[in-house]
Formats: sequence, C-alpha cells, structure tokens
Amino acid sequence: MARRHFIGGNWKMNTDLATARTLATALAAQWTEGSSSVDVVLFVPFPYLESVARMIASSALALGAQDLSSEANGALTGEVSAEMLTDLGVTWVLVGHSERRHRIGESDALVAEKLAMALESGLSVVLCVGENLEQREAGHAHEVVARQLHSALAQIAREDLDRVVIAYEPIWAIGTGIAATAVDAAEAHREIRACLASRYDSELASGIRIVYGGSLVPGNAKTIFASLGVDGGLVGGASLKVHDFLSICSAAMIGVSAG
Repeated sequence: MARRHFIGGNWKMNTDLATARTLATALAAQWTEGSSSVDVVLFVPFPYLESVARMIASSALALGAQDLSSEANGALTGEVSAEMLTDLGVTWVLVGHSERRHRIGESDALVAEKLAMALESGLSVVLCVGENLEQREAGHAHEVVARQLHSALAQIAREDLDRVVIAYEPIWAIGTGIAATAVDAAEAHREIRACLASRYDSELASGIRIVYGGSLVPGNAKTIFASLGVDGGLVGGASLKVHDFLSICSAAMIGVSAG
C-alpha cells in the first residue's frame, strides 16, 4: 500500500515570538513544490500557536502542538486541553515524545490516555516510540517498542488509526555519539510494522505511516528516506533553520512509500 511521506518540524522549547513568526512566514512562502506529495506539520510551542496559525493560513503547512492534557478540562493548573488546541487551529499533536517520557516522567499509561483524548477530539497524532541505549545494549529494543505500541493503541479503534503516524526515536543514538544508520532505521521500522501487523493485520499495518525521529539533517535525510518502510521524519534542531528544514522536506519528495 502506498503511503504519503510526512515531515514534522518539532521546534521544542525554542525561538521567541518574532523568530517564530519569521520562520513560519518563510516556510509558508517557500514550501510549495512538494505539497502535493508530502505532508508537512510545524509543532510549535504553546504560546506561539495562534501567531503561527495566522502566518501559515492558506499555505501547504499544517499546525501541530507538542503535547496536550489527558483530561478534557478541570482544575489542572498549567495543562492545555485538546479543545483549546483545536480552537487555535491545531490539527496535529505529538504524544509520547522521548523527552516527555524520560525527562518529565510520562508513563505508558498516560501516553495512552493522551492519544485517546487527541483522537476523540478530532486531532491527528504523531505517536513517538523508541528505546534508550541501556535497553538496546541489553537486547530489549524490540520488547520496549512493542510494549509502548501495545499500551498506547490498546483502546484505539481501528478506524482512527488513519490519523496516527508512528515516529521511531532512536534514543540510543541521540546525544550519545553513536550514529544511527539508514540500515538501523529500516530495521526498526520493519519491526514496528511487524508489531502492528501482529496486533491488527498486515493490510492495516501497511497503511500506517512510520517516520524516523532521529537526528535528521540535510546530509542524511535523503538516504534515510530512501530506506524501505521509512515514510518521512520528525525533525528537531534542523526545523529551526529555513534552508535546512526545506532541504529535508524536499528530500522526502522521493515518492510515496511502500513495504
């Protein structure tokens, strides 16, 4: 089954308002040629969502948030609900990012609740999974990723899976000095798709997009995107540089994926 490529630009806790506006305006103006074959989403810090929404209105870019509350509303100081996000024009949200799992302490159970809330509210989701260096060296990579997937998807209806993109984060290769290769990416994506096929069926699994969430830069994007089963990427630091991000988006124009 053919799958459109997906590129997410995760700005994390970076930029100021002026820079966010400038970056969004430049990307909206320049990303045109690949819009028919690649979905591009900007995952923006909460305070800048409304401004960026205006900057990219009527462009080929979509707006994403980096997190959401697992609850619809209530006495939850500092939380942001799915309804608040949709009111601002957000159509995508990140769930289960490694930085939130490992630095904030989000559990598999909380990730599952957030995924369910996002889908229930009409949002599309990038669900992040991945193993750290200790887990990988102990030979538990597949077990960890499978557990994360099964936990997150346990209560999700089959018909909602077309609004879910899986992002594989090779946490073991981020900031460790160990480089993940295109072969590593292809192997991990193959295992994730096999896990999805065992949970559902091969036909459904073949339609779910799986993207690479490692350290993507213009120099490695084309090689990684050419790997079988890699449907695009979740981009961190390079998404804050117009030229670099557009280069990565263009690299994803190699076509739709299969396999």
